[in-house]
Amino acid sequence: MRVPDLEIDLLRAFVAVAETGSFTAAAGVVGRSQSAVSQKVLRLEEILQRRVFDRTSRALSLTRDGERLLVAARRMLEFNDSVVRGLREPDAAGTLRLGICEDFIPGELPKLLARFSRLYPNLHIDLMTGLSCSLLDAYDGGRLDAVIAKKDGNARRGRVIWREPLVWLAAADHRPDGSRPARLVMLPPPCTYRDLMVSALDSVRREWTAACTASSLMGVQAAVAGGLGVTVLGRSFVQPGMQILNAPEHWPALPMTEITVVGEDAETADLVRPLVSFLTESLAGNRSRGPIAP
Repeated sequence: MRVPDLEIDLLRAFVAVAETGSFTAAAGVVGRSQSAVSQKVLRLEEILQRRVFDRTSRALSLTRDGERLLVAARRMLEFNDSVVRGLREPDAAGTLRLGICEDFIPGELPKLLARFSRLYPNLHIDLMTGLSCSLLDAYDGGRLDAVIAKKDGNARRGRVIWREPLVWLAAADHRPDGSRPARLVMLPPPCTYRDLMVSALDSVRREWTAACTASSLMGVQAAVAGGLGVTVLGRSFVQPGMQILNAPEHWPALPMTEITVVGEDAETADLVRPLVSFLTESLAGNRSRGPIAP
């Protein structure tokens, strides 16, 4: 008996639904209507003669067969994309000295870089991580070829590739007390987060005190989770042991944060371009975290 083929577009729709958690969100990822995505998943289930999702009026979850398929589907899509890119694009090869700020999707970045290295095995990345200001200084000094960094105030340098809302973060057991000065966890100056916290609290005439100064964003996270105080970070920094504070009378509304890529027009543009394209394509499918700039 001939084994039926698993069509790539069916698998892509299935993975989009599994990763976004809904047919509506998946439609935006694959660029088709909700009904079209639903039909693709139904067609996939017909081919497999297995249900891949348990559907109720309130929830959507993978079946055991769906969980098995998701692992294989991701591998098949990655292989497909690698073959197509290899034939359509020049093979990127060389060493890219890349700086990535600690602000950039900390929970997802390691997986994205690992997948990128499999797609472009001939491109070696010499990676530096740190605060945006330090990375931009290294770029200006010729020590980096490209930088993915937080937007520098009102500067227009670089192209925005990621946006997400800023939030007030505290320990999970934090109990706000508006009668006392806010205890803040900060990075040392100069720091955009620090300046934003101060100006936001000043706007509602809320007194504050620096409860902890940390040298890195990881240190800020640890101090907040440990209950030393409150801080401002992107929503992607929320982790177990933390909560988002939503009392506007004590914690004013905050703007979006923007991440830019600097170096697309440099001599190493041929090496920068595949990485930036890969990141923007990958993040475009992650609607649950934030919109991607065009």
